[in-house]
Amino acid sequence: MAHPYKAVPLVAPGHTRPVTHLSFSPLQDDGTFVLISSCKDGNPMLRDWTGDWIGTFIGHKGAVWCSKLSPDTSRAASGSADFTAKIWDTYTGECLQSFPHNHIVRSVALSPSSSHLLTGGQEKKVRMFDLSRPDAEPDFLFDGAGALSHEGTVKSVVWVGDHTGVTAGEDGQIKWWDLRTRTLTTSLTFPNPITSMELSPQTNRIVVTSGKTVSFIPALLNGPQTHSLTLPYAPSSASIHPILQDRFVTGSTTDEWVRIHDVAGEEREVLKGHHGPVHCVEYSPDGEMFASGSEDGTIRLWQTTPGKSYGLWQGVPANGG
Repeated sequence: MAHPYKAVPLVAPGHTRPVTHLSFSPLQDDGTFVLISSCKDGNPMLRDWTGDWIGTFIGHKGAVWCSKLSPDTSRAASGSADFTAKIWDTYTGECLQSFPHNHIVRSVALSPSSSHLLTGGQEKKVRMFDLSRPDAEPDFLFDGAGALSHEGTVKSVVWVGDHTGVTAGEDGQIKWWDLRTRTLTTSLTFPNPITSMELSPQTNRIVVTSGKTVSFIPALLNGPQTHSLTLPYAPSSASIHPILQDRFVTGSTTDEWVRIHDVAGEEREVLKGHHGPVHCVEYSPDGEMFASGSEDGTIRLWQTTPGKSYGLWQGVPANGG
């Protein structure tokens, strides 16, 4: 998997504080996509598939912990330490809706039709908002234990298919919910807090980091068996290659490096460039690159195949010289 060309990332500046979360849109009909980034500076940013800045969403009054895009990229959702989740028009930058919470919102997820929004955070509750009824009270997802969705902070929520929500908490629990009835359908328990959970739509898997493990779980628990690996370090985030599925990339808060592993867990490459711990990583939907976000306030874009002409790497000579 090692390449004869040195991996030189494109640096996407603009944020002024640590980058907390990254999320690519699906591949659009014209073959392009966009990237949204979250940051403790409170200003989510939108970039095109080359990394060029498109715009900044202004309106939060606290750190933004998560932001995600609708499938057609026309809408964005964000969750913040200002106790709100917001919906944005990605063409105008306008805040369309703002939903108050009673504590920090750590994660958001839009439904495939962009009709509903899931949120979770330090209240240990998961809410579902109907975006066509912005003044209506949200629905809460409660398990059999009472009024809470989790026993710890909800670190991540993802929307799978039309009617399933998956939530992950610092209680080590991953839970699957039927969003039509707001009821818990099944759960998995990890021995350590969940540090990240992302949906890999092309592979139909959920990628989870917990302690020193990375797990690849069927999104609806109806596919091949869960695949878990133990690494020598504790990853902060992980992402699997969406096309080849033969490698995954990780970041860690224990050093400043981005690592590439094969699916057996063997370390193949260590990429150096950040000047602070790496909080988040994600592959682009075409698999040609991956992005990493760091405590140093920058986003770095790395080619999957260094030396290949792609986007702003068009000027890189084929011989690497």
